[in-house]
Amino acid sequence: MNRITRTLALITVDAVAVNAALFLALWLRFDGVIKPVYINGALRLVPLATLFYIASFYSFRLYNRLWQYASINELLAIVTATLVGTMASVSLAYFRMVGGTFPLPRSIFALWTILIIALVGLSRLSWRLFREYRFPMVRNGGRAVLIVGAGDAGAMVAREFRSRSNGYGSEAHPVGFVDDDPNKQGRTLYGLPVLGTRDDIPRLVEDFGIEEIVIAMPSVRGKIIREIVEICHGTGAELRILPGIYDLLDGSVKVDPIREIRIEDILGREPVQVDLAAMAGYLAGEVVLVTGAGGSIGSELCRQVAGFGPGLLILLGHGENSIYEIHQELSRSFPDIELVQAVVDVKDEAAVDQLFRKYKPAVVFHAAAHKHVPLMEMNPAEAIKNNVLGTRVVARAADKHRSKVFVLISTDKAVNPTSIMGASKRVAEMVVQEMARRSKTRFAAVRFGNVLGSRGSVVPLFQRQIAAGGPVTVTHPEMTRYFMTIPEAVQLVIQAGALVRGGEIFVLDMGEPVKILDLARSMIILSGYEPGRDIEIVFTGVRPGEKLYEEILTAGEGVNATSHERIFIARPEEFDVARLERFLWLVSQPSWRADMAGVEELLRLVLPGFRVDKGQELVQLGEVVSFGKEVIRGHAL
Repeated sequence: MNRITRTLALITVDAVAVNAALFLALWLRFDGVIKPVYINGALRLVPLATLFYIASFYSFRLYNRLWQYASINELLAIVTATLVGTMASVSLAYFRMVGGTFPLPRSIFALWTILIIALVGLSRLSWRLFREYRFPMVRNGGRAVLIVGAGDAGAMVAREFRSRSNGYGSEAHPVGFVDDDPNKQGRTLYGLPVLGTRDDIPRLVEDFGIEEIVIAMPSVRGKIIREIVEICHGTGAELRILPGIYDLLDGSVKVDPIREIRIEDILGREPVQVDLAAMAGYLAGEVVLVTGAGGSIGSELCRQVAGFGPGLLILLGHGENSIYEIHQELSRSFPDIELVQAVVDVKDEAAVDQLFRKYKPAVVFHAAAHKHVPLMEMNPAEAIKNNVLGTRVVARAADKHRSKVFVLISTDKAVNPTSIMGASKRVAEMVVQEMARRSKTRFAAVRFGNVLGSRGSVVPLFQRQIAAGGPVTVTHPEMTRYFMTIPEAVQLVIQAGALVRGGEIFVLDMGEPVKILDLARSMIILSGYEPGRDIEIVFTGVRPGEKLYEEILTAGEGVNATSHERIFIARPEEFDVARLERFLWLVSQPSWRADMAGVEELLRLVLPGFRVDKGQELVQLGEVVSFGKEVIRGHAL
């Protein structure tokens, strides 16, 4: 049915409803015995009144709505349009708009209005009822589905199954919900009962022959998702999830709204809310430089920065293949953005200076760094040269050529560092803070934890080990880390860039820490295996430089809030600038070569408490800090 035919059909239905409602109102008012004078009055009134009602319905766009999705908003539109039509009809009847009055009791108009609302509303609701109930919900032989969560998201999933618009066809049907809310127990939603709590899932799977479980709690914490995964494990039911709004916004969910559960779901993070206007304000039309552009963080920075329309985007990196690959990707995705490929070592002061002199970048994101903790323990001097001296070279060039904003990508391992990598990043933060004190460029650092999917991270390692049949190696049963997705971390980094005033160390809200052992178990379960039976978990011992618990702040820092609820500013401890300058002078000498002991001794110039413990089960120089939205234990916001 095309649009014109559909509109004419609805107008016809409404015209019949208006006429029928008037005569039904007369019949109810006079108990079926209607005097001829009232019938004549109604016959004179109803043609013009019908036109008034149809015009009102048209004005309120009742013929432009998808009535198969009718809700309370559509009902309110019907009520409002009908009241406007009634007002016009009353005016016609009592103010002699057309040759005399129409003798009808005033009560008729009240009844008429109510009946029009009922009949027109019923005509629209009937289409939705037909659409949702044209097939019975429970089909013999179909795949039985249990929905976890009887809230708005669960209701949406139930509607999806009813409408058959989600690709499941007639092969699946929901049998009910589970929800931990005691007020929902024993109640029904869309005709489906709330059968119990999540602890009842194994019993319900057996009782109802459940073949699929859909988690419909898109905003719940990852800890809850992990618990549900553990409960569902062993039931034999396929586990799927309704994605959160973040997935929908960043384009990772395109067709099927219900997908297989992923590792991001069990880590669980609330969607990032960003100030797009502020972000675009300092990036649009500007020359933007991203160092380390071929890495996991750097490449995502390039993708997201390109989306804000920079005048020129410079892709700087030391690896030619990775720079080539991100350039090819961005050329396809953003053909209108001018790109520059710069294969440059950030330690090469002359090359970096030449690049800045030629392009004059206004915004610099410095993501180039060596980040692999055990590898840097074996190459400590290279960690210092790349992470510290490289940062100083790029920062000096930004200052010299008057860049507006410089953002260093730092790490939670810079807090109370026990590794060479962490110590090198803390010194890099000091370099940026010192530059901020005497430069017109606004310098800042952004500190966050592990990102999912980055090169060398634990998640791809576990995936490879599971694919190989195990074992999965975990360093220690109490090893705990914070996690973020790469797009989320980069969004917050870019947002922090809009907040820079000079010298800040921004700290991102990392949510709840996750035990690596729990992560390993969950990944094995999601791969369809039984931990300890199909895939073994082996503890290998804490590696050199590692801590069991990562920290976001030192005990002496504390934080201040910003205008963004998930970005905070650390109040950093003071450091000796003279010692920092002495350190930088020593390590920048062409002849400087140092072994581990020499690097440790040198780092103690600027980090007096620094030490590297190898093999201890717990290395921790400060208080463990749990970072959340409102409270950091031991630190008042």
